[in-house]
Amino acid sequence: MDTTNSITNIFSQMSLRIIKEQEMVIGPLAWDEAKKVVGFNVIDQKKGEVSFDGEPKNVLDLLVSQYEKLFGKISHEICREAVQDLIAELPADQVPASLK
Repeated sequence: MDTTNSITNIFSQMSLRIIKEQEMVIGPLAWDEAKKVVGFNVIDQKKGEVSFDGEPKNVLDLLVSQYEKLFGKISHEICREAVQDLIAELPADQVPASLK
């Protein structure tokens, strides 16, 4: 697998973990909020298939921001904690600012 696909796969995993952690707190509303994020596409919610239009790093920042706007700083922390191990797999310049 080439590096670009590998990084995109990590971003997909990160986005799904963030949504699922938020879902544990706010229920199905988590998916509704994710669908509002520009550049983020939920292809199949049940299968956990998503895609990105544009730079996944920026889209993830928007996803975190979407939850933070509604639920504040604690929501931001939930997002960051959900993906800590995946962040370690990314080159430093690819880590979304909201998750540093």
